[in-house]
Amino acid sequence: MRIAFAGTPEFAALALDALVQAGHQVALVLTQPDRPAGRGLKMTASAVKQRALSYGFPIAQPEALNTPEQLAPLVAAQPELLVVAAYGLILPQPALAIAPLGNINIHASYLPRWRGAAPVQRAILAGDEQTGVTLMLMDTGLDTGPILRVEAETIHHIDTTASLQDRLARRGSRMLVSLLAQQAFPVPTPQPTNGVSYAAKIQKYEARLDWRKTANQLDRTVRAFNPAPGANFLMDGQAIKVWQAQTMKARGIPGTVLAVTRDYISVACGEDALQIKQLQRPGARRQMITEFIAAHPIEVGRVLPFPE
Repeated sequence: MRIAFAGTPEFAALALDALVQAGHQVALVLTQPDRPAGRGLKMTASAVKQRALSYGFPIAQPEALNTPEQLAPLVAAQPELLVVAAYGLILPQPALAIAPLGNINIHASYLPRWRGAAPVQRAILAGDEQTGVTLMLMDTGLDTGPILRVEAETIHHIDTTASLQDRLARRGSRMLVSLLAQQAFPVPTPQPTNGVSYAAKIQKYEARLDWRKTANQLDRTVRAFNPAPGANFLMDGQAIKVWQAQTMKARGIPGTVLAVTRDYISVACGEDALQIKQLQRPGARRQMITEFIAAHPIEVGRVLPFPE
């Protein structure tokens, strides 16, 4: 099949790999423009662009798809089908009208729960026990199109966004290849009207740990914001990122350091305590707690501030 592909992060790059391995012809890859990234804010290509370059595919990086000039590469590619995965843009009707077989979106949730930009992070933050992958036909709404196929995926208590997203990406890629191998697409099913929720884009302020919350909530925050932007708390005026933590039974005034051991520090929360095992100072590498406190001691009884 002659396909145009639109996507940006690694989640989408795995789907592009699957299409190539299944023998489909990728006529065009659409991805977000290069963005500043890293400590040096160097202009960096998306994971999808890097993969497309390795395959030698034509690439377009429009800021939007609203004008004839922005749509021209997609029109010229003459795709039979457009496949979209975590592209980052809502496609307007003129873009959706180009491919005669339609437009399939791979979405990392069990729709209609968690429509929107950050479904994996929001599912972990909410404490959901299950999420999924949905293949749907696209319309002009935000993940509102009818469903072609949906499969559930368990969220484990140790899952981070990185680990869960990787499983969802691989499941979604398998689902896509299987769907395209059929003689005809299944009859799409309208999304249920009940159970709709929206996964708003992640804001950096959400990653600041508020010790007044329960330890379970903060554990989910650490896991949801791994690998980005990293859950953090303030200490000596610096934002210290937390990469590994778990809950423990303990009581104390929220924000108070209750224990410092070779393996962890524990901080009292609104309910129970957070046991922190790996930290990172600005500009430094990640460190297990023994190495961290050797250079930056943390004393029992210290009270860490709440977010402003």
